[in-house]
Amino acid sequence: MNGPADRAGRPAHPSGPPPSRTRSTALLDLSEQPDAEGATATTAPPPRRSVRGRPALAAGLVLALVALGLTLVASLAVGSGDVPFADVLGTFLDPDAENKAQLIVGEVRIPRTLAGLLAGVALGLAGTVMQGVTRNPIADPSLLGINAGASLSVVFAISVLGLGASQQYLWFGFLGALIAALVVYGVGSLGREGATPVKLALAGAATTAVLTSLTTTMLLTDRQSYDQFRFWQIGALNTRSVEVLSEAAPFIVVGGLFALTLGSQLNALALGDDLARGFGQRVGLVRGVSAVAVVLLCGASTVVAGPIGFVGLAVPHIARLVTGPDYRWVLPYSMVLAPTLLLWADIVGRVVAQPGEVQVGVVTAALGCVPFIWLVRRRKLVEL
Repeated sequence: MNGPADRAGRPAHPSGPPPSRTRSTALLDLSEQPDAEGATATTAPPPRRSVRGRPALAAGLVLALVALGLTLVASLAVGSGDVPFADVLGTFLDPDAENKAQLIVGEVRIPRTLAGLLAGVALGLAGTVMQGVTRNPIADPSLLGINAGASLSVVFAISVLGLGASQQYLWFGFLGALIAALVVYGVGSLGREGATPVKLALAGAATTAVLTSLTTTMLLTDRQSYDQFRFWQIGALNTRSVEVLSEAAPFIVVGGLFALTLGSQLNALALGDDLARGFGQRVGLVRGVSAVAVVLLCGASTVVAGPIGFVGLAVPHIARLVTGPDYRWVLPYSMVLAPTLLLWADIVGRVVAQPGEVQVGVVTAALGCVPFIWLVRRRKLVEL
């Protein structure tokens, strides 16, 4: 005899994921479905994604850490004046020695490498969190105006207010990043549809253009200021002292810890706000914690390296090629891959124009335009 469910043409067992599956598994399965607006969620995996278990992902993360370690060594050894590895090692074994290797490595390349490490970690995590919270595949601190806001605020503090100590203008970096984020989100939220990915991208592009022009105007009014602070227009790793890095590092650590705790919450947000609430997530709290993490990371990274673009855009997508859409793995992979990419971009900038150098911000912009165009063509911006 057919039961009520059979007569209605529906299966007798309840819908939804089987009891043996975890909530996280259900979230990952649902995150591959189109969202309520008809656009595929930004965490959707690439077409050739294969399901990988935790051991494989953990092994891949270890390999990424090894690659980062080798990159750190290369950053210390390669440049306009190459230093043999034995001499690099000697600078650590005998830090009091006075020779050419000690001067190049100890005074120039160690701070430069540490700056790339800190800025890369911050940009990778900030870009990943921004893409997850906004469900926007082209979200990036540089494209949404956050880096430009931090840069303008720091330049204002230095050139107008005369604040020369890093512990003073560091706070202006955070303030500028926060104001820029609020402006972009406020403008992108106008209208009945709210903050859609395309509206946020357009608001970010407009805000970036305005803030960058203001920074340029402020620098051009004083030639001396322009020569001293053009770093704040393109981004570089070779102008920061160890003291500045030590003051910015705690903020990157705190922002990074906030970001790394958001993996499961970002998986839920990929389904849309309503479904995320259905899975027990407090959407407002998640967005608030994400905003704090992004402001800390972007503000500190701008103080360390200036407004470097496209690292936060490209790296999360590179990580997803390995991990799939699970933010619990995308975040740590991005944290490791971003400084690796940034430091190699800096190494390329050192050797392509010898005896001069190309600033790392120029190199990342040249390299980053390729994944940006690929993403736009692949997504076809169906929300428009």
